[in-house]
Amino acid sequence: MPSLYLIRHGIAEERGTYEDDSQRPLSDEGRKKTKQVAKRLYDLGLRFDLLQTSPLVRAQQTSDIFANVFGNCPVQTSSELSPEGDFEKWLSGVSEWLSQHPQPAKASLGIIGHEPDLSSWAEMLIWGESKGVLVLKKAGIIGLVLPETQPWTSNGILFLSIPPKLLI
Repeated sequence: MPSLYLIRHGIAEERGTYEDDSQRPLSDEGRKKTKQVAKRLYDLGLRFDLLQTSPLVRAQQTSDIFANVFGNCPVQTSSELSPEGDFEKWLSGVSEWLSQHPQPAKASLGIIGHEPDLSSWAEMLIWGESKGVLVLKKAGIIGLVLPETQPWTSNGILFLSIPPKLLI
């Protein structure tokens, strides 16, 4: 069964400090902690076939850190991972990517984005609706196993939910 890892971007500069919030970068602390989290996950044996990321600067920087730690893992930008992105359209893109993967049942996909979207999407995959139960801290990770065939909504299995403080 394919694995999906939802990763929130690291700690960013303070809101309101950039005229265009999409350009707000990771803070020095955010870069440091994100790198520590990525190294710990790598040391624990986590691997990705692909990292998908939001186009916002803080998510792009987070994906760059993960890609470097994970041996230059391929990175793909998805506008659907921007805040308030389209869940169904994103899920369709994941389905298309899996259909082209040589071993879809063993595929591992890392998703780097924003809250509350990522935890809400995880809930959609698990329960078929967003319940506001899951919380994803900055540089935290949620791991799901998806069934080999659609529908994925309501059929995902949560196997991992780790805040960054437990990885650093």
